[in-house]
Amino acid sequence: MSADLGQNLNSLGFAKPESETRVVVAMSGGVDSSVCAALLAREGYDVVGVTLQLYDHGAAIQKAKACCAGQDIYDAKRVAEMMDFPHYVLDYESNFKEQVIEDFADTYLKGATPIPCVRCNQTVKFKDLLAVAKDLGADCMATGHYIKRVEGENGPELHRAHDGGKDQSYFLFATTREQLEFLRFPLGAMEKSETRRLAVELGLSVASKPDSQDICFVPTGKYTDVIEKIRPNAAIPGDIVTMEGEVLGQHRGIMYYTIGQRRGLGLGDDTGTDPLFVVSIDAASNHVVVGPRSALERSKIWLEDINWIGAGDFGPKLDGAPVRIKVRSTRPPVPATFRLEEGAMCVELAQADMGISPGQACVFYSTDENAVRTLGGGWITRTA
Repeated sequence: MSADLGQNLNSLGFAKPESETRVVVAMSGGVDSSVCAALLAREGYDVVGVTLQLYDHGAAIQKAKACCAGQDIYDAKRVAEMMDFPHYVLDYESNFKEQVIEDFADTYLKGATPIPCVRCNQTVKFKDLLAVAKDLGADCMATGHYIKRVEGENGPELHRAHDGGKDQSYFLFATTREQLEFLRFPLGAMEKSETRRLAVELGLSVASKPDSQDICFVPTGKYTDVIEKIRPNAAIPGDIVTMEGEVLGQHRGIMYYTIGQRRGLGLGDDTGTDPLFVVSIDAASNHVVVGPRSALERSKIWLEDINWIGAGDFGPKLDGAPVRIKVRSTRPPVPATFRLEEGAMCVELAQADMGISPGQACVFYSTDENAVRTLGGGWITRTA
């Protein structure tokens, strides 16, 4: 946020009193967003809490750990009442269904593996809700994500959270420069244990509420239930084949299989080879391709819809440049190199990895020892 160097900035980076700084806080009803909103209210900011109703509460309320369910909306409202700031519930059910749930189902039916939390941040939260925040006259929008926004020489940068175990940079790779100008992440420098302690100190009713672990719109924890409901009759049986094309058996529909899967193939224990894994899924031929564990190794990754928030622009000039990447949220960033091949930019891993699936994200990080800065990322289309 631009301001004269001689001006004092408040904790959100604005050169004006907290009481004159309006901040919309995205409140899921969980402990993180609740503490985020309560802390800002305690500091004297003009806080407005907003919770999104994303899907049918009749199903969602049966699963207490799902974010944005009926109980969660009630919890967010209680925090707002206690800390004395306004709270609104916005019905985004149709937006969420179209941009997240439909995409979730279609991605599986293409033989890929989606990450709905990234799509939700990319569309509903950091696009639609951010626009609402601006309409409400907010100076910024804050969330309870564990990630840091750091002012750099060329504008705000996205850095990994202090608490490495809670870092959410993988899920926020699609955050654009424009969005980053408007966003704030007050919990990025905290340990999760500190957030819990503050919830108790603030007297919040959600202090002991468990973290959400599952996809919020999958109340049973079984993703295929959702696909079967919104894409009935989409499961078309087909062949399970070897990498050489030999038919070994039948599958129920490609949506039931993911790259790296070993169990549930229905081939029996005696296939005459070492254990078999799903090494690729060919939606065009409706084939599930299996092979030995070694066939899961991949070293090159092609991407689409790349979001770049590093220095300069993303393009051929990065050919040969080192980078660190994540292809799974729970693993540390690993060394890789940008390559220009077949007329397109790809990423080459320094050491081959297993089970990399189209539909997942490849997130870029800086090459310093701790890979602190998030540089963007893209959606995996194919591997080699």
